[in-house]
Amino acid sequence: MDTPELPPNRVRQYRTSRAWSQAELARRASISRTAVSAIEIERLVPSVDAALALATAFGCTVEDLFNPPTGQPSETEWAWRPGQTPCRYWQAEVRGRVLRFPAETTPAGVIPHDGVFVNGSAISSDEADPRRTLVVACCDPAAGLLATEYSRMTGLRLIVLPRPSGQALDLLARGLVHAAGLHFATDREPDANRVAVRDTLGLGSRLLRVAQWDEGLAVTAESRVSSVNGAIRAGLRWVGRESGSAARRCLDELLVGRPAPRRFAHDHQGVADAVRSGWADVGVCHRLTCEEAGLRFLQVRQEHFDLCHTGDTAGDPRIDALVRVVQSTNYRRLLRELPGYDTTLAGGVETVR
Repeated sequence: MDTPELPPNRVRQYRTSRAWSQAELARRASISRTAVSAIEIERLVPSVDAALALATAFGCTVEDLFNPPTGQPSETEWAWRPGQTPCRYWQAEVRGRVLRFPAETTPAGVIPHDGVFVNGSAISSDEADPRRTLVVACCDPAAGLLATEYSRMTGLRLIVLPRPSGQALDLLARGLVHAAGLHFATDREPDANRVAVRDTLGLGSRLLRVAQWDEGLAVTAESRVSSVNGAIRAGLRWVGRESGSAARRCLDELLVGRPAPRRFAHDHQGVADAVRSGWADVGVCHRLTCEEAGLRFLQVRQEHFDLCHTGDTAGDPRIDALVRVVQSTNYRRLLRELPGYDTTLAGGVETVR
């Protein structure tokens, strides 16, 4: 009698991506090392309990481990059309759709792509699995750190698209990203993030607190301005931020009654570059970006930075993994050691009601 062929699995791939030994996986899943070895070489079909234990150890679903995709789904669509061709792109499954994202600069630098779009055709890698990628839109200058820790701890991939709070929330509402970062809330308006989410997405979405951070003004080290009020009174050239961003809200509050600056930057780094290069004297910026650019920082306020995801994605292994990473001791320590970050409340989860 022929021996029946056992279904393929990805246990070894998940284990080696985390640099775990078979003994370490066995300990985490509370099964024997011999069983781990037999499952990996497909000589043993795990029991339901063992399969669930392995999936829990990896932070994924049983289907991810024991029903690997045989290839990429044939139907994919652009999250938004590329601005030019040829272009690199990433793929991710977002709320049931496989989306292509034109590759762009991320806080983690240049990251490997899943395919190339050229001459009207998309050429994808056979190894890319869109179900193992989480896409987040936010303007956190330290988001590259989160992406690195996410990959290290989970074996999954996190792609961060640099977007201001308003744009990030819009992408989430349109089902084009898994999570959006926003920092409208301050000590004076602690509910501002919740209100923005409720007005855009309705009730049931969830907020994951990442940090409280310092927002203020970037000026050159040689500037004679020594206070926020002094910067407002002086005849300085301001660099603005686009409508819908939290930095623009801060700027409008500081320059109330005055016309908006004529020149704009798209993110914190753009503000720092404008001041450092000399075509602006001052602009609203994050402390981390400001200090790493060698500029002087004048604090305006502390903002509350949250990551938001919709209620129907609760339970998605990639979202669950994101929560675990933000709540982890190591990530909170690394973030806390950066200029301007307070992680005292990091990891708290709130449902918008």
